[in-house]
Amino acid sequence: MPVVEREDARLYYEVGESGAAASESEAVPDAGPVVFVGEAGYAAWQWSWQYAAVAGPFEAVVTDLRGSGRSETTAESFDVATLAADLAAVLADHGARRVHLVGAGLGAMVALECARESGRVRSLVVFGSALSGDAFDEGMLSVLGNRGPDSLAPCFSEAFFERQREVVVGVEKWRDDDAPDAVRDAQVAALRAYDCDTPYELTLPTLVCHGAADPVVPQEAGRALADALPNGEFVSLPGRHLAHVESSRVANDELVGFLGR
Repeated sequence: MPVVEREDARLYYEVGESGAAASESEAVPDAGPVVFVGEAGYAAWQWSWQYAAVAGPFEAVVTDLRGSGRSETTAESFDVATLAADLAAVLADHGARRVHLVGAGLGAMVALECARESGRVRSLVVFGSALSGDAFDEGMLSVLGNRGPDSLAPCFSEAFFERQREVVVGVEKWRDDDAPDAVRDAQVAALRAYDCDTPYELTLPTLVCHGAADPVVPQEAGRALADALPNGEFVSLPGRHLAHVESSRVANDELVGFLGR
């Protein structure tokens, strides 16, 4: 498994199928890999639905934030700039000259910062994020850090809990790989302190997707992010904070369609 060593972190990433493994009708030639960067606290399980949709036509790469999943850190605190430098180190180790970044929540902020600093980034897709950490509800962030079904209430609608109970049970098990409390607290602190004060500098194509009923960060904040970006495009998804899981078919159609363009 690829691991990148940094002074106070070991960063894990996983590489899926490349476009060369897909049929000629499916592959997107010379597109560059699609790299997924996740929400605070959560491990790579959150991208299971998108990874499967992207791998084949594109090369899919999933990386865990320091301290989440298989990535490690000894640092007690860090900021989004540090996490963006982590991501840049992963991209350099992978060797791709141009990439598409897909981020959720904190991971979206990391992707924005990486795009500002790196010439490797070709496009961005953002799920459930904002220009500033101030837009996130502190109480809801605290709920997300708990365990059990109640901690997933901000993520999924009641209807999803009822009709997709087996998925919810699976997510609860996968959360064993999530960041320990101290690291998650540091990740949330980095999210809360973030402010993208020069969005006009990010001129690359960006798709901003947001759950219509997201209680963690309101949809209006996602729309404001898209409006602030010179080439931002906004899409509302049915669902709450993890709308890309709850409405994965809709989210995947938007994601793959955007990448194909």
